This record gives sequence, structure tokens and C-alpha cells, in this order.
Amino acid sequence: MRLQLLVGASALALCLAAPAMAAEAAAETAATSSDGIDEIVVMGRGETRQVQTIQAVDILAAAPGTSPIKILSKLPGVNFQSADAFGAYEWAVRISVRGFNQNQLGFTLDDIPLGDMSYGNHNGMHISRAIINEMIGKTELSQGAGTLETASSNNLGGTIKFYSDKPSDTFGGVAAVTGGSASMTRAFARIDSGETVLGGKGYLAYVNQQSDKWKGYGRQLQEQINFKYVQPVGPVNLTALVNLSDRAENDYQDVWQDLINRTSYKVDNISNDWETAKKIAYVRNNRKVQEVGLDKFYAANPFAVLKPELGLTYPAPYTSPDDVYFDASGLRKDALVALKGDWEITKTLSAKATFYRHSNKGMGTWYTPVVASPGGAPISERTTEYNIDRNGIVASLTYVIGAHTVEGGVWTENNDFHQARRYYGLGLDKPGRDSLKFQSNPFFTQWEYFFNTQTTNLHLQDTWKVSDALKVNFGFKTVKVENKANRVAGSNAVGSIKVDEGFLPQIGFNYDLAEMGEIFGDYTQNVRAFVSAGTAGPFSTSQAGFEAIKGKLQPETSKTFELGYRYRNNGFEGSVAIYNVKFENRILSRDTGPAIVGSPSVLANVGGVSSKGIEAIGTYRFAENWSAFGSFAYNRSEYDDDLFGPDGQLTDKIKGKVTQDTPEKIAHAELAYDNGSLFARASASYTSRRSYKIAATDFLDAYTVAELSGGYRFKSENPYLKGLEIQGNITNLTDEQYFSTMNTGGVGAHMVGAPRQYYVTIRKTF
Repeated sequence: MRLQLLVGASALALCLAAPAMAAEAAAETAATSSDGIDEIVVMGRGETRQVQTIQAVDILAAAPGTSPIKILSKLPGVNFQSADAFGAYEWAVRISVRGFNQNQLGFTLDDIPLGDMSYGNHNGMHISRAIINEMIGKTELSQGAGTLETASSNNLGGTIKFYSDKPSDTFGGVAAVTGGSASMTRAFARIDSGETVLGGKGYLAYVNQQSDKWKGYGRQLQEQINFKYVQPVGPVNLTALVNLSDRAENDYQDVWQDLINRTSYKVDNISNDWETAKKIAYVRNNRKVQEVGLDKFYAANPFAVLKPELGLTYPAPYTSPDDVYFDASGLRKDALVALKGDWEITKTLSAKATFYRHSNKGMGTWYTPVVASPGGAPISERTTEYNIDRNGIVASLTYVIGAHTVEGGVWTENNDFHQARRYYGLGLDKPGRDSLKFQSNPFFTQWEYFFNTQTTNLHLQDTWKVSDALKVNFGFKTVKVENKANRVAGSNAVGSIKVDEGFLPQIGFNYDLAEMGEIFGDYTQNVRAFVSAGTAGPFSTSQAGFEAIKGKLQPETSKTFELGYRYRNNGFEGSVAIYNVKFENRILSRDTGPAIVGSPSVLANVGGVSSKGIEAIGTYRFAENWSAFGSFAYNRSEYDDDLFGPDGQLTDKIKGKVTQDTPEKIAHAELAYDNGSLFARASASYTSRRSYKIAATDFLDAYTVAELSGGYRFKSENPYLKGLEIQGNITNLTDEQYFSTMNTGGVGAHMVGAPRQYYVTIRKTF
């Protein structure tokens, strides 16, 4: 059973107004500057790097259930893709910053590392499971390599830090219900204790969201609970966190243009048609026998029952067993607990430490026509099964001496990751298994591995206030990560591999020009540790392949330089930054078959990548109650080297070609109105074309997606109306049809974006 939780355009076309739970809450949550500008995107004044912070009110403006990752897509340099309206369907969620992919970015929640947030994550969890989106207080994006203290061993590019909301000083709460397209329902509740007799305060929050898929057949289900309690104990503030999540979602089908042409934009898994799914599998078997012969066919598929009378032609309009599958799903159960202490030892010396533990049980399923079930069904349910058990500590000490603020710290983690590939039998007349339930009693285990990752990162930095105008930050960090793999079954690689970098420097400055703004700049070096998994990284290849590359495989590294300018005056605030990134030892995992089939990957070091670009962002309150926001980014990321095979032969002439999934231009514009009661916002996001082949010979078209939201906050002392708010959201306003996440099912097999969707929310604070 699912976990039953404890409670029933451009940078000059410029918006930040967004609805809050109530006008008072919005005013309290948003940062307000000395000149009266309410900031929902805070642009990092005084920082030595390009950084922006999005406040909670911006998350509340989106359709409830929207991933906080999607909210970040409004910021410059961020390329976000998904296949659902909320940006929460994990198989398709992708975020890249300045050309760096999701698994090359650093993610934390309240200083707790979330790993690389890739699908089937080996060292963390997705933010959509880590915390209820309404419970996020703010989100900070650093487009460069991020701060030294970030607990991440893979942040070659930017860092994204999420912070949970603070408990209220007074007793109260909020309840909200949402309904909308695809039979979506969402119930959310939060209750705050207020300050207790012991001086502490906390909250408990719960959400239950259910929805049909917007195409095909299947469900998307999630329950979560978040608990936070803050208790002062003498000079120490203790914070306890408990976040639980139970997520089960049916997958969308990976598609390509020819398949859409033969079927429709909404082509998907055929979970409602077991007979057609079986017929496709039988025809696939008939064709395979003709291709390899009967003996070889049965050696690979011993339980298969042939039906030669069905011939060699797939049922129209399908022409391949990979056009559509019967079903697929992703299941995740997570428990994240933490205890944090903040200690002001003296007025100049302070310390903080966070102890955390995260456990995860996961299963990705696919109803495969490649392997038959015992008993005659030509399809079986294949799973990739995950278990994570990790614990660690993030600690630091800060000392202020004169004009210097010296800070140093450590992050250490022990992570045990268990991964297996298994097959479960299906019935001939009907499948007999629920794809949204964890399975038992497999008839075959293809492979099974235990991985251990030991991480120890140290850092030391000094922020020196040279003068009233000039501030300099300089420091370094060390990264030591050792990965070990042990085999229970299978033929993938085992052994150990490590990254040990003793000096990764970072230096930055900020110069205050008074009314003229400020200049900032920084230089950073970073490294990415290897992945411990049977489906990615150096252990995803054969033993022979691993032994061949183990002594030669160098970790990915980056050197980032950026220079920028920030300005604010008369209701306008903006910044512009230029950057140059040298990315070395870029490792691509190249599939030897369709991604879902799970064929062994081949790792290729494609050498260097050079990225250059410019980013601009601005907000402008041009009239009473009106505001505008805009961001624009240009990025050019190119391979520095051609690609050669193990034998030294040229395999891909890619030098000077643009890298995959890296649009050159990204723009976002918003216009908003908010008078405290009535609020509305219109936005549009543009993404230029993207290459989906390494040689940059094929591209996905550019597209623009618009959204509209608005509502009304009741201003009344009537107890039924006080704190009441109604909000409506429309996603993909123009019903744009486009390819979103690329190569999810192998090169050329992509996800499509969700069509126009409608949602209405009623929210009540008390």
C-alpha cells in the first residue's frame, strides 16, 4: 500500500507581482528594499557571483503542485523541460544551466544534499519528493559553480539551494483544495503551533495529489508530510525536520516525429488494450525468429510462445515494438530526517551543523515485449529497483575578525545504494499486476549490485571587506569521493574508482558604485565525482570496458569566469552578466540500444567544451499595482575536440559543433497586476532550437509557451471570508505542440509538452 501519512521576452520587457495566501502573508514573505521595491526575485545585491533568489510568493502563484524547479525557468540561463503541466513527472524533468546538465548541478534543501536529482538518483532525491512545494520559503540559484559550502560533489555548473519555510510565531494554518484538467485533485493543509511555553515553534503540513495522465491511460499519485520544529536551547537553536513522501506515477511514452505523423500528438502507452499489446509482442517474436533463427531466439527468450499465424506485420498504425508499450511507471517512497544546530558562541564566532539521514525505496517498471512471462504471456514486467540508505553531516564554523569573515566547514556522507534489474510474470488473459504497486516474486533477476560511496569535502574561505566599497571573497575546497561496486548477479563492472582533488580555488569581488550600482566577478574551479550505479557512470559498462577505462578515465572538471553589473533605481532593478566556462573531460554515456531496453552503455570522453554567454534580468514597477519582469540569456557551447573510438579512429567530427540540448537563446517575460485583492499575471517563455544528436545534425524546433493566472483575495472581517482566496491557472495558454525533453527514450525519442490545462484553487488561512 502507498504510505498513509499522519494526517487526513527580454530583459527589458519586465514582473514580480504574485498572489500569496493573503495580502498580509505576501507582504511578510517578500523581501522589501529600502526604496520600497517588493522583491520576489532578489538579485543578489552584495554577492560576488551571479545569483538570484525566488521567494515563496512566486511558487504560490503557479498552479499548486508545480515543481519549484519549473519556477526557476524564469531566471536567465535556465533551460527547463518536462512532459506534464506541473514539471513534476520525474522521468521527463530536465534542467540545465549555462549548458550544464541536471547531473552536473548541485542541489540542497536546508543545507542537506539532494544529489544530482537525476531519474533513479543513486545519491539523493528529487526536490518534488523532498518537500511540499507550498512549504518552500525561498529558492536560490547561482548560475556559476556556486558557493564553496554547498554540499555537492557534482556541481560543475550552478547550484540550486532550497530553503523550507519558517514556522509562524502565532497559532494558525492554511487549507487549500485544487481541481482541474485530467481529473486533477489536490488537498493541502498546514497547521502552525505558534510559540510554545518552551519558546519553540513548529508546523505540520500534508498534501494529497491525484491526477490522470493528460494523454493515454494511467494515474499520477503523491502523498507527502512535512514536519519542522525550532527550539532554542540556551545559545543554540535546534531545528528538527521530518519529510516523508510516497509517489507513484504512470509513465508517458517517448515519441518521435514519424510516430506522431502516423498516429497523433497524444500517442501514448496502450494500457487499455492488452490484446493489441500482446499482438505487437507476438509479431516482434515472429520477426526475431526470422532474423536470428529459432535456437538463438529461445536461448534469449525461453518462455516465449510463438504465434506464426499472426505474421510479420504489426497492427496498424504501429510499425515497431518500440512505438508503444503496454505500461510503465515510477514508484518512490522516501523518508528524510534531520537535526540542525545553530550556535552563536560569541558575537564574532558561530557554528552550525546538520545531521541528516535519507532512506529511499524505488522501482521503475516497464512492460517489455522483449521478454516473455512463464505461462505464455509474450510480455513481462521488467523493473529497475532502488534502495538508498545514506547519512551524513554538514558543519561549519564562522569567525569575524576585523574586516575579515573567515568560514570553514566539512561535509561527509556514507551512502549505500542497492540496485537490481528483475522480471515479473504477467497473465495471458490479463496482466494481473498493478503497475502502481511494488512488485514481488520475480521469475528472473538479470543483475543486482551493492554500491557504496564515501564522500568527504572540506572548504575554507575568507570574505575581506577591503573598504566601504570593495569586498573580496577567496577560498578553496577539497573533494574526495570513493565509489565501490559489488556484484550479486549480472555482468556489469565491479571494483572501485575515486576522485581526490585537494585544491579547487574560488575567488570573487564586489565593488559598490553607490547610486551607479555595483560590479561583481568571480573565478571558480570544480570537479564532478563519478556515479555509483549500474545504469549510469563507469559501472554501467562491462567489466572489460571498466578495466580498460579505469586508469584513464578522468573526472569532469570546469573552470568558470563571470563578470557582471547590478543596478537599481526608481522602481527598476536589473543585472547583466557575461561568462566563459572551460569544461574538460566531458563524459557522455552512449546507449547501444533504446534507453528503456537497458543495453550496456559505452562511456566516451568527448574532451573539452567551451561555453560563452550573456545573461540579463530585470524587474520594473512602472505604475501603481503594475509590475513587469524579464530575462534573456544567450549561450554558445561548443565541443573543443573530435570524438575518437578506443582504436584511435575518428568516430564523430564534432569539434566546433554545438552541444546537445543547449539552446542558444532563452527568454522569459511577465506582466502582472496586484492591488492586494485582485491579482493577475501573464507570462511567456521562449526556447530556441536544440540539437539532439552529438554531431549537431538534427534539431528540435524552437517554441514559446505562455501561462495565465489570476484570482481574488477577500478583504472582509466575516469569518467565512477572512483569509479566503480564489486562484485560477492556465498552463500552455496557446496550446502549443512541441517536443520538450529530448532523448528520454534514446537518441531521437523525446517527450512532448503538455497541452493547455486549467486549474482552480480555493485557499483559506486562519
